[in-house]
Amino acid sequence: MNYIKFFFTLFIVSTLVLSCSTKKEKVTVLQEQDLESQMIELYQDAYNEFLNGDTVYAAKKFNEAELIFPQSEWAPIAALMTAYIYYADDYYPDAIYEIERYLKVYPNHKDTVYAHFLLGMCYYENIVDEKRDLAPLLKSKEEFSKVINDYPETEFAIDASYKIELINDRLAGKEMYIGRHYLKSKKWIPAINRFKNILDNYQTTIYVEEAIHRLVEIHYIIGLESEAQKYAALLGYNYQSSDWYKATYKIFNKEYDFSVKKFEKTKTADKKSLFKRFVGKFKKIFN
Repeated sequence: MNYIKFFFTLFIVSTLVLSCSTKKEKVTVLQEQDLESQMIELYQDAYNEFLNGDTVYAAKKFNEAELIFPQSEWAPIAALMTAYIYYADDYYPDAIYEIERYLKVYPNHKDTVYAHFLLGMCYYENIVDEKRDLAPLLKSKEEFSKVINDYPETEFAIDASYKIELINDRLAGKEMYIGRHYLKSKKWIPAINRFKNILDNYQTTIYVEEAIHRLVEIHYIIGLESEAQKYAALLGYNYQSSDWYKATYKIFNKEYDFSVKKFEKTKTADKKSLFKRFVGKFKKIFN
């Protein structure tokens, strides 16, 4: 009889536990459904405010939408929207923080390529003066390089390649800036090293023509005319129609003026188009 009582008691307890567990699962499902509904409502509210131009409120609501139900498939997209809004409003440190948090919390999300590209853009737009601080420029290049290497088949890889060209132009620009300074100070060897660095590492930039010209100029000044002619031939072969080749041609004229002249070229990048390719992801939730 004691065994019967024991097993009966065990059956009753197990039944109660199973019943409670089933009820708990139902409650959990209902709670998740409720959280999902709340999140969608917050998300829609945030998106509408974003379209209406109230970006500060929109960013706050997107952040709330993510945090209220981080298990939702829309949570990482809400996180990216928060980051993009900060980026679009030029709050780059806030945007960088949100992107880095997204990459840490959602490392395997399908839109990580967009996050890395956006992070690169944040660093790129945050460049104040590359002549004094190269850190943002180098971090930007690192993120764009990651996009190219890890996501080579995406449209972002194409844009990242173009941005790296712009970054290399600016890095080469700093080398040129320092090289010109050494040239004016008649510090020939440091100047030669800077101009050669442009030829070796930034061959596709807008400063290559001037760098070759400066190498012709310096070698001619210090009496290494054969070296000067070698660089002049290189410039003539590749850039015969450029202003720098015309200036180089005059070097061998005794009346040549060795003042540091500039023939500047510029490239521009489009910032606002970044949102257009990603906007569809924010609308899917309302379909």
